[in-house]
Amino acid sequence: MTIKPEIIDELLKNYSKPEDITGENGLLKQLTKAVVERAMQAEITNHLGYSRNDVKNKKTGNSRNGKSSKTVITDQGNIEIEVPRDREGEYEPKIIKKHERRFTGFDDKILSMYSRGMTTRDIQEHLKDIYGVDVSPDLISDVTDAVIKEVEEWQNRPLSSIYPVVYFDALVVKVRSEGQIKNKSVYLALGINLEGQKEALGMWIEENEGAKFWLKVITELKNRGLNDILIACIDGLKGFEEAVNSVYPNAEIQLCIVHMIRNSLKFVSYKDRKKLVADLKMIYQAASANEAEKNLIEFENIWDKKYPMIGKSWRNNWSKIITFFEYTGDIRRVIYTTNAIESLNMSLRKVIKGRPCFPTDEAVLKLLYMGLKNVSKKWTMPIQEWGLALNQLMIKFEGKISFTQNF
Repeated sequence: MTIKPEIIDELLKNYSKPEDITGENGLLKQLTKAVVERAMQAEITNHLGYSRNDVKNKKTGNSRNGKSSKTVITDQGNIEIEVPRDREGEYEPKIIKKHERRFTGFDDKILSMYSRGMTTRDIQEHLKDIYGVDVSPDLISDVTDAVIKEVEEWQNRPLSSIYPVVYFDALVVKVRSEGQIKNKSVYLALGINLEGQKEALGMWIEENEGAKFWLKVITELKNRGLNDILIACIDGLKGFEEAVNSVYPNAEIQLCIVHMIRNSLKFVSYKDRKKLVADLKMIYQAASANEAEKNLIEFENIWDKKYPMIGKSWRNNWSKIITFFEYTGDIRRVIYTTNAIESLNMSLRKVIKGRPCFPTDEAVLKLLYMGLKNVSKKWTMPIQEWGLALNQLMIKFEGKISFTQNF
């Protein structure tokens, strides 16, 4: 609906400074109050079936019964409005429902600030500075607590039947539990769907990982409709391989090469790092698994005397390291590192940075879910060269991905 220019001119005829419009008693505030109250008058007229002075067309025993006042929080600050009443108490306002104290859209502002990591105090101060509105901590908690139901629905939503690649990783948070502050891990699963787009599949909080915990996670994904994972990319998660292969026996496991390098460098003095990293690069950038193993032998011959744990670590994880050698560069870039989920975790760490400790697990999930919603808005394009990668996966896993599934 377009407002006629002459109406705007009439409203602005006494305008001389910005405060006349946006100030404490400015035009916007007065206009909001007038429009809301006029809309409520129209609502009660529709409800009763006759206008205020049109008694001859009254066809009901019900009638108007004065007004009541209530304060509503809006973008223009607190506004006192007059709410019409009917004698039988049947009238239910639609524009601002009974018991509501916030104008439509105000809760979204609170949630938006909350999802960016702002604390309750930060949100209070921001609303006071920008809108001149005093908002209690309880109100902010009520608004954000409403997200929990959405989190539960998201965590239990049906999944696609297949995700060619799924990354698993964790970030650590501090949570108050049983009178103590404990470190807990939030485990995330990030899938690449058949269109090549990233999709967060779920979040789980646990103090200690292991085969039992991972079996619970993998079984949950299965029960939500995820029938197959082709390649699972991980960072040495304890008990994961055993659990995933019990549910998805044909899934291939790829250990993150970047994490292998980082873990290797824990043993290395600064002066040796540059040369050692170059020698490790000869292993994971080899053309084939056979060449990679030859380069690993050469690496061990050079470095085992000084750093025996590095070669041993690569040997112990060799079967999970060499998975990506079965593919060309298009897929290798997708699976040989967990950078995709690490990037997600980095964004989520920024959200929780201002929270040294969470009161409950629920508070952790609530904030991370809101942060995740913000991050996922940017996931609009498939990953680079996904078409070529998918073509190779369809050939390698013949029968698991069909043409009709993708198109």
